[in-house]
Amino acid sequence: MTAVCFWLNGERVTVSGVSPTTTLLQYLRQDRHCTGTKEGCAEGDCGACTVAVLDPDASEGPTYRAVNACLILLPMVHGRQVITVEGLADRAGPHPVQEALTDALGSQCGYCTPGVIMSMFEACYRRDMDAPWKLDDQMCGNLCRCTGYRPIRDATGAIAGLSPDDRHRAALATSPADTASLGYTAGDQRFFAPVTFPELFDILDAHPDHVLIAGATDLGLDVTQRHVAFPTLVSVMRLAELRSMGAEGEGHRIGAAVRLTDLEAYAESTLPPVARMLRFFGSRQIKHRATLGGNLCNASPIGDLPPVLLALNATVVARSRAGERRIPIDTFFESYRKTSLRPGEVLVGVEIPSVPAGARAAAYKVSKRREMDISAVCASLVVLTDDDGIVTDARVAFGGMAATPMRAAGVEAALVGQPWTARTVQAAADKIPDDFSPIDDLRGSAWYRATVAANLVRGFYEETHEVRVPTLPDRPTATVLV
Repeated sequence: MTAVCFWLNGERVTVSGVSPTTTLLQYLRQDRHCTGTKEGCAEGDCGACTVAVLDPDASEGPTYRAVNACLILLPMVHGRQVITVEGLADRAGPHPVQEALTDALGSQCGYCTPGVIMSMFEACYRRDMDAPWKLDDQMCGNLCRCTGYRPIRDATGAIAGLSPDDRHRAALATSPADTASLGYTAGDQRFFAPVTFPELFDILDAHPDHVLIAGATDLGLDVTQRHVAFPTLVSVMRLAELRSMGAEGEGHRIGAAVRLTDLEAYAESTLPPVARMLRFFGSRQIKHRATLGGNLCNASPIGDLPPVLLALNATVVARSRAGERRIPIDTFFESYRKTSLRPGEVLVGVEIPSVPAGARAAAYKVSKRREMDISAVCASLVVLTDDDGIVTDARVAFGGMAATPMRAAGVEAALVGQPWTARTVQAAADKIPDDFSPIDDLRGSAWYRATVAANLVRGFYEETHEVRVPTLPDRPTATVLV
């Protein structure tokens, strides 16, 4: 396939000769004159560029996903249906989400309103809007607050799960999955999306200048903020195996290309510490694109999932032409932004053991705001005790405390073999300065990070007294609830 083909508001669009590092937002505004989709931050924070993409491969069945058009490269929507605010109304009148926002007086200047509408559009057709916090999660990536948050939230609550019998609902039942590979070239730039591993490895061998890409929530910033024109991008998102997840043995195998919204829903009942960390990982628009493998291969010292996987003793699965290799998560992060993946290897999945029976386990994220922020410190702890209350095993991991996500060896050693008491936990928390020498930066001083890390160890002891594997409360973030 030498052209990118997709449907825009029901119309088939064929694109050729356009740089593969053109964002969907740029194409919509400049080439299609869909100017209802706005550009605000161009880095996935404000939500002004939100559009909906119909995903026929979602784990719960075909669904609409609200996504940031500024972080999606044009070839990434090949074979998909894209809906902008211009595509909602029909001859019968405005869409119910447009009417709901109007009735609630939820728009003022109007600049960010189209993005708000498109996030509400996803909520309208969701089948799982069964808890108050999900309204906040749905809308936290849209930062329009001209009228205050309450009118927007009220309008979202009015249409959540409504799923009217209209052409948009009909499209969910009739949209086939596109299983064809893509090879797109424009000028001296190339974009590949293979569907088999032999095809993938052939492409990697033929193009040594390649850069692998999944959801592009991080790499997209290289395009929008640093204007990098990558010569060869290779997407792993069409490899079906990488999008699968499920129980395996005594644990779970999660494909590297599983989107974090899907992982969050799966982990809610199977891996509570993972679900707990993902609640405030980022906006729903970001989690619809971000993947487990991307968060690991990014190898950021403040990545939110690595500490959880370290505490749960996960195993990373890599594949090359020579076959699969299993890498203990403890050895996966070698140095700042560097993993132990070898040339020619691709991360294909992560094997995560279930939380051991009787274990205490939790995860924590500390940031300057509750939603849509990067961690200053994050942590995950798993502690096992015997019948006498003696700690038999402890895995304590932190992010934001060193050049890589890492375990706190001194804290663990101070716990194992000791009674699970406040005195033992205090002695373990006092080992934080021996384990880490955190940096000073804009997100927190070294003193602040070390103090927070010690507090998290103590807080874990207090929180797991009555419930050994606590979940987040169903507590909305709205200031006023009636």
